[in-house]
Amino acid sequence: MLEDVNTVDYSSWGTSELISRVTELESRLKEHTARYYTVPPSASTSAALTPTQSLENGHTSSYSFQRRPKAPPKPFDPSKYSTRLIALKFAYLGQAYNGYEHHANNNTPLPTIEEELWKALVKTKLIFPPVNTPESGGGNLDIMNRGPGPQSREDRNWGREEAEVNWEGCEYSKCGRTDRGVSAFGQVVGIRVRSNRQARRTSVLGSSAERGAISQTQTTLEEGELLIEKSAEQPHSQSTEHELPFDPITDELPYIQLLNRVLPPDIRILAWCPNPPPNFSARFSCKERRYKYFFTNPCFTPVPGSIGLYPTTANSASIPGSRSNVQNREGWLDIEAMRQGCRKLVGLHDFRNFCKIDASKQLTNFQRRIFHADIEEISPLALPTFLQHPSLLPPSASLTDTTKPKIYAFVIHGSAFLWHQVRSLAAILFLIGQGLESPSLITELLDIAKTPTKPKYEMATDAPLVLWDCIFPAEGEAEDSTGRENGYQDAFEWIYMGEKGGIEGGNVKAKGKWGRGGIMDDLWEAWRIRKMGELVAGQLLDVVAGQRHRKLEDAAGENEVGVGKRGYRSPGARVFDGGDVPRLKGNYIPVLKKERMEPVEVINARYAAKKGWDPAAARARGDDTDE
Repeated sequence: MLEDVNTVDYSSWGTSELISRVTELESRLKEHTARYYTVPPSASTSAALTPTQSLENGHTSSYSFQRRPKAPPKPFDPSKYSTRLIALKFAYLGQAYNGYEHHANNNTPLPTIEEELWKALVKTKLIFPPVNTPESGGGNLDIMNRGPGPQSREDRNWGREEAEVNWEGCEYSKCGRTDRGVSAFGQVVGIRVRSNRQARRTSVLGSSAERGAISQTQTTLEEGELLIEKSAEQPHSQSTEHELPFDPITDELPYIQLLNRVLPPDIRILAWCPNPPPNFSARFSCKERRYKYFFTNPCFTPVPGSIGLYPTTANSASIPGSRSNVQNREGWLDIEAMRQGCRKLVGLHDFRNFCKIDASKQLTNFQRRIFHADIEEISPLALPTFLQHPSLLPPSASLTDTTKPKIYAFVIHGSAFLWHQVRSLAAILFLIGQGLESPSLITELLDIAKTPTKPKYEMATDAPLVLWDCIFPAEGEAEDSTGRENGYQDAFEWIYMGEKGGIEGGNVKAKGKWGRGGIMDDLWEAWRIRKMGELVAGQLLDVVAGQRHRKLEDAAGENEVGVGKRGYRSPGARVFDGGDVPRLKGNYIPVLKKERMEPVEVINARYAAKKGWDPAAARARGDDTDE
């Protein structure tokens, strides 16, 4: 050990002696530092103590702490890993995306859900597709060794500018292709991914203690990289002599957690299915799709007093439970009339007048089976509170519970849906709810002999629409949609986060769903951001509605300046289409009196001629979902 320098009296030492002594002590300190703190090259620590040379007197005067450069990722060899076909169920909020489907060589202003899913699967090394880039002239880009961290600096724009989405060799299939702005809570894809089968039980997540340590610290960038790197650092053993038993659920990779670490916060994997049938296709194996279109009632701001009333153009007196009054208050929807319209949709019908024609598909069969259609109440509309005022309620407010402010959803289940079918149906139902059309309009539009071509009406907006669920029945239960009248029950064995096979292991409370780092925390954050905005805006509406002398109590039965009965617009001036504000349309034109589209046969023939296709060739596709 170094001698105790406090026992030496340096007061009588000369300058040269002091310099010599300091030099000696620094030399001995250097020896001790090298002995006890030198980090070998193979050590895993990322930092070491290294000397800093001082120019003064040519002596080493201090030491600095320098971080070692991070080692490059180990080369990844996909051939050393087994794979398996699984199904993934996931949710996304679609307002920030350009729809679900990615189209090659089609640059969109916003990313697509499919792009983000593909990038996450590649970053986590769960799929190994060859990737072409414009810079490589069509050559392959080595992306297996890219940094796996979520949104790492070099990967922030990766996938849009550098690489093309490529599902080659992945057996990839998708159930629904939602449009821009549309959300999904039960989207499903099938895909072949890397598996932990035939690997040593400690090769992926290590011992149970190590797995527990990873699970306790699962939310940071470094921790996400650690989990992904450890899941890929050792391939399965080439010898099966001492292969350990493998449970295809509990011993498998934590697919949900791996992907959620690198996906954007508004896209979340909810569950995975370990045993889809060998011929599984997320598109064709799905026999029922369920949608919900949300709206409020009132659908836009009502006008108080008598000036907010208008005569309905549709006869609702024959509708049981509907408002038989000839007047309606602007902004309010007749829920019972909409429900009667929904009942007319159930069954097998030709929906060519309720969709957008895509000539590139050359569709000739527009029959789709609807198992269920209804207007369901979701919850009361507590804010803004001024909507409860009697001067803003419709004339029949005291007669039925449906005239109270509430949130509703148009719920529809069907075998398959045409492009924009749900949004077209919602638009017609909103016209019926406003009293601008009768429920019999749906019967007229479903009668192709009577209405062979579609009137040019506008469909409902995209944001309130949600692909709610996709149903996969047992193989022997599936029937052709022309004969099946009732819906299905889902038969897939879904493993949800927090269940057996949906956790990472370790004796910790937060195992993926609840608690720190759980998916519920992620979704709560997404909800609360939007809820606080709604709360503040609702309070502002209440404040303005009750300000100064023009209060709601004074507005009943009075004409506001400039909005008297003579100056008020026609009742069809503002038409609700599911959006945040109504559309100004002037004098309302009934749907059946609007200009018509060309027949489907004419549209298809013109497109086929443009492409040089043989009109006699059968190009029509089967049931398709494009909502």
